[in-house]
Amino acid sequence: MRAAMELLGQRWMLRVIWELEPGALGFLELRRRMGNCSSSMLSERLQQLSAAELLTKNDRGTWELTVQGAQLGVALASVWDWAELWAKREIRVPQPGASRIP
Repeated sequence: MRAAMELLGQRWMLRVIWELEPGALGFLELRRRMGNCSSSMLSERLQQLSAAELLTKNDRGTWELTVQGAQLGVALASVWDWAELWAKREIRVPQPGASRIP
């Protein structure tokens, strides 16, 4: 568990899994979808995830999840669903002078 947390806890790792979960992507398309992730950082993350056998480069030269990577995507689906709900939550901003204790 610790090794998985250390690997996946690194910046951009889960985003790569998330972007590849629907299907294979070439480096340039993946880089475009990753936003602020630099090409060198993306390349490093792809190599690390490949070494961990979570993704592979197929015959067409695109990156795709392995069976283990796809299983991780399934396991993370409920976290992604939760994150969408969390992002849509109503944020209550305390009014000046209002008591913080209900």
